[in-house]
Amino acid sequence: MFDRASGLGHHRVMQTRFTLRQLEYFTAVTEVGSIAAAGRVLNVSSASISTALSQVEAELGTALFLRHRAQGLSLTEAGRTLAAQAKKVLSEATELTRLAGTVSDAVQGPLRLGCLVTFAQIVVPDLRRIFEGAHPGVSISQTELTQPDIFAAIRRAEIDLGLSYAIDIPDDLEFHPIKTLPPFVMLAPDHPLAGAESLTVAELAPFEMVLLDLPLSSDYFRSFFDAVSASPRVAERTKDMAVARSLVANGFGYSIANYRPIGTHAPDGKPLTFVPLISDVPPIPVGVLCAKGSLRRRVCKAFLEHCITEMNP
Repeated sequence: MFDRASGLGHHRVMQTRFTLRQLEYFTAVTEVGSIAAAGRVLNVSSASISTALSQVEAELGTALFLRHRAQGLSLTEAGRTLAAQAKKVLSEATELTRLAGTVSDAVQGPLRLGCLVTFAQIVVPDLRRIFEGAHPGVSISQTELTQPDIFAAIRRAEIDLGLSYAIDIPDDLEFHPIKTLPPFVMLAPDHPLAGAESLTVAELAPFEMVLLDLPLSSDYFRSFFDAVSASPRVAERTKDMAVARSLVANGFGYSIANYRPIGTHAPDGKPLTFVPLISDVPPIPVGVLCAKGSLRRRVCKAFLEHCITEMNP
């Protein structure tokens, strides 16, 4: 609830009432620039968002947006003023929820989770389903990100926790390991090396490689070759693990990965073979990244413990 002095008559105070839901809808529209896009982000109908905006504008007695047919919406001066305040109010509301969870024995409240794109589709849905089932008061939202984007999102307080690898972790963030992932080579069944029980980088070097070309991850995969003063024959690059699997299955080369997909087929249905990679490069830990002190929130600490249990059966 917000107060505003009318400045008329006897300086009476008018009660201007907004709901947090209305402010959430308004903030989403300011960030994405249109009602339709905000609806997709929030999974809410455009009509609901439009109604909420109209109610806020009616309550204030002023327009918050200029409507442009071809270019969406732009904020008026009043809209810009409200946008800055709305973000503060929503942030404070989130903090109140966090404090409520801290003083209660229940694990509850929102949890914003970021996950490395290479394995988000493999682990996050199941982790969410089980955790939310055990803690009905928790609502998890997820975002798939690259490693540098996870660092940035934590620093900007856009996510609470990140699931990622222990690669170049900055000093201002905490990394809590969950499990160690040894590397493996992904091959088509008819690849000359597919029948091996294990492989070395020296054995891979003569063959073409499909490189998962993501920030930091690609450097890690190349480090296997650097360790033996060799160079990979990179024939294909992709930023999508599913695409890498399909390229490998269709004979474009082998690939190196750490997180093995569920099943033995690429997305297009063609089979794959997985062979352990023997190397002096240490296996890479996967774990939870967060800002320092974040695990004081019960929901964050409980989710880390949940990941350790579920990912180490």
